Parts: sequence; C-alpha cells; structure tokens
Amino acid sequence: MRNGILMQYFEYAMVNDGQHWNNLKSDAPHLSELGITAVWLPPCFKGTSSSDTGYGVYDLYDLGEFDQKGTVRTKYGTKDELIEAIKALHENGIQVYADIVLNHKAGSDETQTFKVIEVEINDRNKVISEPYDVKGWTKFTFPGRNNKYSDFKWSFEHFTGIDYNNANGKTAVYKIFGDNKDWAKNVDKDFGNFDYLMFADIDFNHPDVKNEIYKWFRWFVNETKIDGVRIDAIKHINQDFIREFLKFIKNEQGEEFYIVGEYWQSNHEVLDDYLDREEHLLDLFDVSLHFNFYRASKESNSFDMRTIFDNSLVKTHPQLAVTFVDNHDSQPMQALESFVEDWFKPLAYALILLRKDGYPTIFHGDYYGIANVEEHKPMRDVIDNLIRMRRESAYGEQQDYFDHGNTIGWTRLGTEEHPKGCAVVMTNGSDGEKEMSVGMNHFGEIWIDRVGNNPVEVVIDEQGKGIFPVSGGSISCYTKKEEVVKSDF
Repeated sequence: MRNGILMQYFEYAMVNDGQHWNNLKSDAPHLSELGITAVWLPPCFKGTSSSDTGYGVYDLYDLGEFDQKGTVRTKYGTKDELIEAIKALHENGIQVYADIVLNHKAGSDETQTFKVIEVEINDRNKVISEPYDVKGWTKFTFPGRNNKYSDFKWSFEHFTGIDYNNANGKTAVYKIFGDNKDWAKNVDKDFGNFDYLMFADIDFNHPDVKNEIYKWFRWFVNETKIDGVRIDAIKHINQDFIREFLKFIKNEQGEEFYIVGEYWQSNHEVLDDYLDREEHLLDLFDVSLHFNFYRASKESNSFDMRTIFDNSLVKTHPQLAVTFVDNHDSQPMQALESFVEDWFKPLAYALILLRKDGYPTIFHGDYYGIANVEEHKPMRDVIDNLIRMRRESAYGEQQDYFDHGNTIGWTRLGTEEHPKGCAVVMTNGSDGEKEMSVGMNHFGEIWIDRVGNNPVEVVIDEQGKGIFPVSGGSISCYTKKEEVVKSDF
C-alpha cells in the first residue's frame, strides 16, 4: 500500500474565475501519478458572493446550483462541475474530503428585532449591558432555492450571538438573550469563552438546529459521494455536539469515513485533551508542529533542531495527527499569518513526508504558488522529489539521529514489500554530516542524494553504515544509486 498523502487543493487568494473544479478535474491524473491519495476541497457551498472562499457560508444546500447572492456558481464553479471533479478524482483512485463550515452563517436575507446583552470583547463571560433590542441579520429564507432539498428557515433563536446592530450600525459582541440562551460551555477558553467567532453564531443546543444539520449531512454525502470531511473551527463549536455528530457520522457512513478537525491552537496539551475527550473519533491538524516549523524558519541556525517535534501532536498522538507546513490560514496577508520561510520549507516537508508518523498534507500554495504573492515561489520540483521518495523508499523501521543542535537525520530501513530504505539528513547551520545505519543488507551499495543538493556518493560499509553529508541550510535524501544497464546496440 502506498504511503498516504493529502493535498489541500486551494489557497485563500485564488482568482475568482469559477474554474477551480474544472482545473481539479483536469489535474486528477497528475495528482494520482504523483502519489496523492486524498484531496481536501475548499468549502463548496454558496457564500456571501461569488468571491467568497466559502468560509462566509450562506446556504449549505447550494453547491453552485441556485441564483443566490448575485451568482449561481460559487468561487470555484457550479455544482455539476464539482460533481464531475469528484468523479474524476475517484476514477484516479483519490479520496475526497470536503471542508464543512458549521460554526456560523453569513449573508442573511432579512433582519429581525430581538434582545441581546453586550459582552466584553476580550472576556465574553463578562456582561457589560442590560438586555436591549437590536436589529440583527439573522433571518435566512433562501428565496433562490425555494425550499428545494429543505424548507428549514433560520431565525435568531437558532443562534447564540452576532456582532452587528443594524439599527445603529454599532459593532460589538452581542449575546442573544432569552430562555436557554448562553454561550456553549465546552469550547476553547480564549477570550474567556470562544463560542463566538464571526457572523451569526449557530446554537448547537437548539434541537431544531441539530436535526437540520443531521438531515443536511445525509443529503450532502449522498449528493457528492465524498469520502471524508474537514470540520472547520471546531474550537468554537459546542464539544458535546461535536461528539454526537462524530458518532452520527460513523454510524451513518461507517468507520472508514474520514474526519479531521481544525482546532487552531499552538498549545499541544489543549489538542491532546480534545482528542482524548472525543474518544479518538477524529484526527486533528498538528498546529503545534506548524508553529515549530515557523519558529525554526525565523530563528535560523539558533533554533535547536533536536526540539523540532517537541510539544507536537505527532509526538503525543502519532496516529491522529495531520501534519502540515502551511495552509490557507497561515499564508501571507491572513489574520493567522505564520508563513514558514521558503529556505526552511524543503526541510519541513521532509519532516512530514519521509517519517513514519502523521498524515502529511501538501499545501496548494506551496505547490502551485499563491496568487499576488510573487516573493514566495512554488517549490513543485522539491515536493515532487520528496513525494517520490516517500512513495518509493520511506517505509519500515525508523532510526533517529537527533543528536546535534543544527544537524539531524534519520533512516528508514524498508520492508519486505518496499526494501529500498532511505537516509535523510538536514541542517539549519553550515555544512555537516551524519553517520547513520541503513542496514547490513545494503553493504557495498553506493547511495546518492535524490534531492540533488549534495554530489557526494556514499558507500555503505560492512556494518550497514554510511557518512551522509549535507550542505549548509539544506536537506539531502539518500537512496541506492541505480545501476545503469548498458545496451549492446
């Protein structure tokens, strides 16, 4: 079985031309040949406009089918084009994970008058007003869809909070007031209580909301035939609901249906605790490891490479960690910008692609480039090489050589099915080398750097060891030099 690789097939600044699904369909054979085993789609639902990336979700039932918010297509294309892209991926042996945005709704159709209380922005548990009336954008009627697929209409009682009073134009954090109304208790503790994030915040304690979400999910999977989901912003969603929802998904779709959550938190203990409380029903993105990469890229040779996996999810929950270098949130000009410096990216990708733990993710912006950000060049050739190494050689027992502050390495000893093995060495300092063992069965072989950063040929000695050099601030990935068969002609 091939080593699995996920590709995040979008970046935040992509051009709004409606061609993304068509481009993905055309790219499916290349992705399969490359070794991509699953693709993470951007949110495919109608947002606030044709330029909405999908995180400002308006109608979960509109996949680019109805004339709503001034457009039929989404930023990425029409529903028919989405279905064709998914079909093409499946035909090429690639699974499809959909990004689902459940935390909030945006772009409502009508305002409503209802009571709220203001809370302190930096401490949402602190009330700073008596209840009073506001006019909020909370009525969702979806006139362009005209009740197709669902006749459910969203109203203020289905939400916990808003941030804009249309009566006077005031922006604040407003908690909706009424019976059984409060922030969800089981959410991230930032700002005292981080239930409210943006737009109209959905109340997952409301029974009608739960029923509608379950109904929608059955419809969505049936329509698209997806193989898994990424759940956006779960740190802001009532964890009691998430647990129920995960069990519902597994019961409906089976244990093989893949689920990964986005919990943007650099404190690995919070992520560890979340996974444990969720009974390991989902994976999580390893945000802690991302920030290790970010710090390492900024600190250069003063960063201790022996600590690169410290406090990471892949270290504490290796089977549940989805590892990544960057994504749409961390890319330049985003609120959570923490973009890994280009010089360190080959090292970071090797650290997620060539090791045994974690489910590695390739970022579309690193592979194809980021629109309007010319200073960050795509590194397609580097990633191609590392993926090829993973597919062909990164199997079996792993031996680590994390014994130097700048220069670290590891070897993979291969398996019966994939016997090649590999040796990886990297440094954030000056030129270095690492003596490492690749196994006595490789005695006498010549190994070369497949990344092409170092021209030295390494001879494996009778103990199965070699001295593997690495050039300053770079990575080298060694495998056996293939013999050239000479033709008689």
